[in-house]
Amino acid sequence: MTAQPDLFDRPLFRSRRERALRAAKPGADFLLRAVAEDLQDRLLMINRTFRTAVDLGGHCGLVSRAISGSGKAETLVRADLFCADPNLPPPDVICDDAMLPFRDQSVDLIVSALNLQFVNDLPGSLVQIRRALTPDGLFLATLPGAGTLTELRDSLTRAELELSGGAAARVLPFADTRDLGSLLQRAGFALPVTDLDTLTVRYDTMFALLADLRAMGATSVLKDRSRTPLTEKVLLRAAELYAQDHSDPDGRIRATFALVTLSGWAPHESQQKPLRPGSARSRLADALGVEEKKIGD
Repeated sequence: MTAQPDLFDRPLFRSRRERALRAAKPGADFLLRAVAEDLQDRLLMINRTFRTAVDLGGHCGLVSRAISGSGKAETLVRADLFCADPNLPPPDVICDDAMLPFRDQSVDLIVSALNLQFVNDLPGSLVQIRRALTPDGLFLATLPGAGTLTELRDSLTRAELELSGGAAARVLPFADTRDLGSLLQRAGFALPVTDLDTLTVRYDTMFALLADLRAMGATSVLKDRSRTPLTEKVLLRAAELYAQDHSDPDGRIRATFALVTLSGWAPHESQQKPLRPGSARSRLADALGVEEKKIGD
């Protein structure tokens, strides 16, 4: 069987993440902040406390604060991705989320925000996460899904096609919500759930959006990317198309972030299980108050 080629340039992703941390542009963490607040709300709805929790990604400290603020973790481990955040106290662990350093069944809660979309082998990473969880441990993560930055993708592609006769991939591909749910099942999670929230952010120009993406360390890290930078002419045309087709009446442009939240539990005998086929004790027709009819009648 032929191994699937890597989609992302992980060393480039690491260097851009480090550069973004060093620059620390104020306000550039707005997306992570919104996701962390949502994850905290989800944890608050869970009626249990976890002995050991891991913030898988760590940078900015927002997810760690969300876990602590939920009151659901007795011990919190901040696992910074690739390098320590220079703006925070030293983390408990520095790791690569493609190769987790945790022993099997060693932690009770793993939370990840806006990192796993850059992993080349996402199914393999999910399996590692499930193995690291104790039985009945919880995995909770948010990552961008299909539909994210669709306006930017459209504008850059059209401008490059128009002026260069061809277009390279400039925006990352993002997974569909249904596909992510299937990956949770394949990785062996029990009670897998995925849901989608759409966040629309407005900017004065496309260049302001690009500046925020650079500040997040979230510009394209495709391994099979064009090494030729876009020309000023193409960028100006893309900005013109963006303003023309993806703006509001006040002239500000829209940027869509489709945020998919995943949750799954490490299997445990106490969890609810589906009934066996044919084990029902009442008829659907009785519940609906209608006459039962055989197929074909």
